[in-house]
Amino acid sequence: MTGGTDRSGASDEGNGPEDQRADGPGGEHGDGLGEPGSRGSGERRDAHGPGLPGTGGDAGPPPGAPPRIPTPRTSVEDTGLPLPEPALAPAAPPGPTPLVLEHRVLKSLLGAWALAACSTDETTAVEEHLGHCGPCADEALRLREAVGLLHPPESLDLDPALRTRVLTSCLDRRPPRIPVPEWAAPYDAETARLDALLQDIGGSEWHAPVRLRWFDGLGPTSRRTTVAGVIAHLLSVDGLVAVALGLDDPLGRTGAGRPTPQERTEAYWRASNVPPTRSVRGPWREQSHTIVRTASFVESGAAHARAVERGEVSGLLGVSYGGFELPLSDSLVDRAFECWVHAGDIADAVDYPYGPPAPRHLHRMIDLGARMLPVSLAERRRAGLAAPSSDRHLVAAGAPGRSLRLEIEGSGGGEWLIPLDSPGAVGSAEYEVAHVALDGVEFCRLAAGHVSPEEAAAGQDGDREAIRDVLFAAASLSRI
Repeated sequence: MTGGTDRSGASDEGNGPEDQRADGPGGEHGDGLGEPGSRGSGERRDAHGPGLPGTGGDAGPPPGAPPRIPTPRTSVEDTGLPLPEPALAPAAPPGPTPLVLEHRVLKSLLGAWALAACSTDETTAVEEHLGHCGPCADEALRLREAVGLLHPPESLDLDPALRTRVLTSCLDRRPPRIPVPEWAAPYDAETARLDALLQDIGGSEWHAPVRLRWFDGLGPTSRRTTVAGVIAHLLSVDGLVAVALGLDDPLGRTGAGRPTPQERTEAYWRASNVPPTRSVRGPWREQSHTIVRTASFVESGAAHARAVERGEVSGLLGVSYGGFELPLSDSLVDRAFECWVHAGDIADAVDYPYGPPAPRHLHRMIDLGARMLPVSLAERRRAGLAAPSSDRHLVAAGAPGRSLRLEIEGSGGGEWLIPLDSPGAVGSAEYEVAHVALDGVEFCRLAAGHVSPEEAAAGQDGDREAIRDVLFAAASLSRI
């Protein structure tokens, strides 16, 4: 049958307006929005999407209902509203009140501030004041510099007399069974000091250049060597004492020759295929120890010293130096003197501080030099290097004659009357014609040839010719 409708509301012939209205809002099968779960509603939502305008879908939530998808947040800067105030951090507790002092009080504190004796508040107040007060700042700077002068840097080197003090203290409690004679003590002490210096220097410093200086009678001369070469020189010349004591000669000599110290040194240097190295320290130190031990058994120190003072040296053990001979006691003092002088040469080469010997040892060295001056003066006269004595000045041995008073100042000093006319004469204050004053270390430097007679800082009074001859005779005591 024609013109009829099916259950969906669609005609068999077409979909006219009437048919569309039948499915419209008042239609039999739906209300246009569709109930949840209805087929018609579900088909329209799947086909056209959820509530898009103009698509026949959902038109949106009812007024006042929250949206299903939240809208983007709006920045507070875009709203034109004032920004919220930031949260404030908790306030810090109030600090201590700064110390406020008057200018005169701050100025009076500058000395304590320079000594770091102010309290914390006073230090803060003073330093703040120095930032804007020029006169106080200048005064504070001067005070700080003065404080630095009150505390000069102390040397880390041990006191040279420390070893002597320690040994003296030990010997007071327990005397040695075989004591070291007084005349051997300077050699024992100076070899120990030099050995301590050698222990502190590095391997390369053993080859540092050293200039050995002495006075050859006409003027100053020198010889270049190394630190190891200086120790080799001491080893070879100390060997003269070793030979006199019956010990082995480091040069291996067995003949009866009488070589001079310079000849022995040159022979030792030539015998080595290579320049001496630090290995020479061991033989030198062992030889010095052996010399001191052996000398302690030879003779009584007191008896030996009295014999030397009386001039009774013929029966004493002597040490030959080639052209002259010295008693054993004087020889060890001479070796101590040369050890000190050459230790100073080494110390200068390696930039090491080195002081003079102990006063009582320095006195023995000066005394030996003063006693050798008449002999040196006589040798210079024989060589035509000093003014000859006239016939009226000649005196017999043991008789008083013209004399020069040698005054040595400082530690180890004293006074000596030097006979001018002959070595056998006796110095006499009654016949004093000149007076010379020298510092103890300066006299030793003169006797070592490290200071020329013209440069010696001497106080002079009296016969100028006699003074010149004695100063040149002192310089002629030196040798390599």
